[in-house]
Amino acid sequence: MNRLRKCLWGLLLSLTAAQPRPDARGYIVQVGDPCPDVTLQLLDGNILRTKELRGQVVLLQFTASWCSVCRKEMPHLEREIWQPYRDKGLVMVGVDRDEPADTVAAFAREMGITYPLALDPGAEIFSRFAALESGVTRNVLIDRDGKIVCLTRLFDPDEFARLVRKVDELLQE
Repeated sequence: MNRLRKCLWGLLLSLTAAQPRPDARGYIVQVGDPCPDVTLQLLDGNILRTKELRGQVVLLQFTASWCSVCRKEMPHLEREIWQPYRDKGLVMVGVDRDEPADTVAAFAREMGITYPLALDPGAEIFSRFAALESGVTRNVLIDRDGKIVCLTRLFDPDEFARLVRKVDELLQE
């Protein structure tokens, strides 16, 4: 029995060590990291895979209908990023954390956003970018090479302005 405990303890320690430690903002990915390969199921039924989006500039926005800061940020994302850049090569997807499709569709209508939203049951996609216990209202900007180039958290006007400039810069290249 003692040997079994040691074996289980060793396994637990190795699994814990393999888990990336989140930074102060809850991210487990960093600028310069390759974007994790995830599959996004959009509300309209289409499927996007991040690995297949290489060659394009991609913005993933993690959100949820219950998030008041998300509601504050989303009109800015629509007006200052999606509308000006959608026809210039930007792929933008809001990834809604762990809500059913009908709730997400109603949320999009209520917010008046036109960029696509993806479902994230169980926050599986979210957990590839940030610790599960950390909150939404975060953006992950990915360059044409599939590298993360900007991470935002909460809605800070200065940080958001830097995000907009970075999107513009990437689409000019």
